[in-house]
Amino acid sequence: MPNRIALVTGVAGLLGSHTARTLADAGYEVRAIDNMLGGYKENVPEGIEFRLADCRLPDQYADLLTGVDLVYHCAAAPYEGLSVFSPLLVHEHTCGSTVALASASIAAGVGRFVLLSSMARYGRQQPPFTEDLTPAPVDPYGVAKYSAELTLRSLADIHGMEYNIAVPHNVIGPGQRFDDPYRNVAAIMINRMLRGLQPIVYGDGSQRRCFSFVSDAVSCLVRLGTDPALTGEVVNIGPDEETVSILELAELIAELVGLPLDPIFVPGRPLEVHHAICSSDKARRLLDYRTRVPLREGLAEMVEWINLQGPREFDYHLPLEIITARTPITWTRHLI
Repeated sequence: MPNRIALVTGVAGLLGSHTARTLADAGYEVRAIDNMLGGYKENVPEGIEFRLADCRLPDQYADLLTGVDLVYHCAAAPYEGLSVFSPLLVHEHTCGSTVALASASIAAGVGRFVLLSSMARYGRQQPPFTEDLTPAPVDPYGVAKYSAELTLRSLADIHGMEYNIAVPHNVIGPGQRFDDPYRNVAAIMINRMLRGLQPIVYGDGSQRRCFSFVSDAVSCLVRLGTDPALTGEVVNIGPDEETVSILELAELIAELVGLPLDPIFVPGRPLEVHHAICSSDKARRLLDYRTRVPLREGLAEMVEWINLQGPREFDYHLPLEIITARTPITWTRHLI
């Protein structure tokens, strides 16, 4: 892959930083942007060209697209629960950012565009979710992600830009923001428990999820960007062999941290999908996907990394646009 140029958005985030580093190690010239809405500046890999820029504003980065072969759009406002209470922020930074970046990429002659979507596209359908299901999102974040997909498809098909759409499971790993009270349940629990605080569980904790370690996800993203035989595909990325309830997740983290578990239960969040589990059969078939890092091992790496960084107070850095009786008190009262 030498002598090729890639642009990665959201490079200060978990998937963006690991994707950029993997591409650079493979010989790509990597350019990258981030608006620092939800990432860490220290995540940006050394040796790449980085610019502080907002995907919604092409004038801030259009020149970086000159000569680019491949775009990975990892940037978004990945706040599914928060989207019910801050829909404008989430829509603008999820759908709006994709429309602006896709338009600028086509204008610059980019060859291929890889969009990171979300399991939220599937809504409350019967799991395991497969890619042939018609998306039926139930919350503003899922709607924004699916709108972004549809717009990318329309523009790319009209103008001849190749694209693939990745649908990651809940991705975890070193580099994930752990002081954000609005997302990243595993990181939130680890940050609290390392400070001797009990985990907060919405509802009864029976919601089931699959968690994907970041290196397993990135290996698939690289294939979606670089395999010439793959284009126009939607592919779920992540494990489907090991499901876990949120309460079981808390139990596992407590065991790793060495904290006796006594969870704090709070009312469930509106529109939360109870069971969100995808099938990975297509990824195994097209991308040679397999789970290399099981959940316990991945969580152990996160515990070690967050402990090294030093547990932190949570940063309530995003505005709540709608405050009603249904807004979680964990956010309105800063309880996390």
